[in-house]
Amino acid sequence: MGDKGTTSHVQSTVLHGKYELGRVLGHGTFAKVYHAKNLQTGKSVAMKVVGKEKVIEVGMVEQMKREISAMNMVKHPNIVQLHEVMASKSKIYIAMELVRGGELFDMIAKGRLREDKARVYFQQLISAVDFCHSRGVYHRDLKPENLLLDEGGNLKVTDFGLSTFAEHLRQDGLLHTTCGTPAYVAPEVIEKKGYDGTKADIWSCGVVLYVLLAGFLPFQDDNLVTMYKKICKGDFKCPPWFSSEARRLITKLLDPNSNTRITISQIMDSPWFKKSVPKSMVETKKDEKDERELDLPSTMNAFHIISLSDGFNLSALFEEEKKEEKEMRFATTRPASSVISKLEEVAKAVKFDVKKSVNKVRLQGKDHGRKGKLAIAADIYAVTQSFSVVEVKKDNGDTLEYNQFCSKELRPALKDIVWRTSPSENPRLA
Repeated sequence: MGDKGTTSHVQSTVLHGKYELGRVLGHGTFAKVYHAKNLQTGKSVAMKVVGKEKVIEVGMVEQMKREISAMNMVKHPNIVQLHEVMASKSKIYIAMELVRGGELFDMIAKGRLREDKARVYFQQLISAVDFCHSRGVYHRDLKPENLLLDEGGNLKVTDFGLSTFAEHLRQDGLLHTTCGTPAYVAPEVIEKKGYDGTKADIWSCGVVLYVLLAGFLPFQDDNLVTMYKKICKGDFKCPPWFSSEARRLITKLLDPNSNTRITISQIMDSPWFKKSVPKSMVETKKDEKDERELDLPSTMNAFHIISLSDGFNLSALFEEEKKEEKEMRFATTRPASSVISKLEEVAKAVKFDVKKSVNKVRLQGKDHGRKGKLAIAADIYAVTQSFSVVEVKKDNGDTLEYNQFCSKELRPALKDIVWRTSPSENPRLA
């Protein structure tokens, strides 16, 4: 969350013995955002404080759960990070990365950007959006107001309140909820015929790029209906100062036909996008090591405990709709050989190759997916002679494809061997 320097009265509240709340950074209808300090690490965070009653009263529970769940899934240098979620009887506390550079919107308000500077922000935006899509998360409200800048000038995507997940697609494989900010919304969202979340986000990225380079919107009109008609026709003009390469890319991004609109991989291959960044701007770019570190599973915090435990359920407000399945653990009273046999059955059904040892199994697909062949590794740890813990991880390939494999193939196949405390209890794969 951004720190725009908005100052209110200073509070000295210590939250859960861990965070000291400071000044108010901003507030909305349902939440206030405070500057807070982690007393254990000394680091500053943005603490979003939401009243539970208000959220329940206006039916915002699902949206709140979506926002937390989406933020928990997307660990990337160009996305505002979720650190921790806590709760009291009346409040929800969301500790997030404090981003101090303000909104990208404020920068554009001062005037359009040079192409080399706009390119850096656009490259970071596409990197973040591509990462979200690889996790099955669609933002659906990309605009300069939701793009923050840190102290180093790096772009950070925020506000996942309107995000949705791949499993919310209907049987036609499309999303059907009209949402977003009018000037940034794709034609297919307006037309209410169902839309692909990936392509709708790409359109919004196109509007953002246009605004960065032009200093104004591509589709404008005082009459909303007239503006929507322009959007649906793709009726816009590029200013004369746009380079020919930028013009070509924006025309492909703002293609009103979603079927022929440019894809993210094609964006990354376009001449304008691939141009090298000036040396003076390289220092603001994150290195690969940062991205790898952020992509690692975060430490076990309150949010993870809540999402994994039935017993620690704070008014059902923090149950994840979808956890990022980087690993899946379950307990079983069956011997390792039974677990291995079950995994071999799964592999046979989906025509995966199998490699196994006494307490390890590796399943690998034969088809190339989004990031190579999908591979799943399972380790079986004997706790006692009659009790084991099985840990399943993605070993290669795309996370979204792994998530789908877990939900459609692995979980149903393993449910009979998962240990339960009583016959009536539903088996649970954590």
